[in-house]
Amino acid sequence: MVDAFSPHNHYSCINTGLSHAAEFCQIHNLRFTSARRRVLQILLTEHRAMGAYEVLDILKQEGIAHQPPAAYRALDFLVSHGFAHKIERLNAFVGCAYSQSEHVPAFLICRLCNSVAEATAPEQEALEPIAQISGFKIERTIVEALGLCPRCQVKK
Repeated sequence: MVDAFSPHNHYSCINTGLSHAAEFCQIHNLRFTSARRRVLQILLTEHRAMGAYEVLDILKQEGIAHQPPAAYRALDFLVSHGFAHKIERLNAFVGCAYSQSEHVPAFLICRLCNSVAEATAPEQEALEPIAQISGFKIERTIVEALGLCPRCQVKK
């Protein structure tokens, strides 16, 4: 698990994520534009969920983009290629801590500060028997757990 709630080498998170994305895009002939790269860097810099408009505000301050579609296009690209995840509960985004591997993401979300720790969840095969009974075909599984991070537990 990448523990966003504990001290760690955060620059490693950022550098690994950016390097993997650049390499993946080169191998698959995808455009890893400066805007996409910067949006990923913003998400990886924060171990918390960030809304699209929050990302856009940072891009505006840096003179990179001024319209919401620019941020949404970059976020859509990053999510569709597994470099970032959308936290449905918060309608926000977080950089992927495991973008180098196929995984079922599980998120521990602090309900006070929105910090997010990503772990790998048990494979979706655990849900297959339930899905089969109802005739449902699982395409993607994401686990989101809401609670309090260690810092917010102390504050409360």
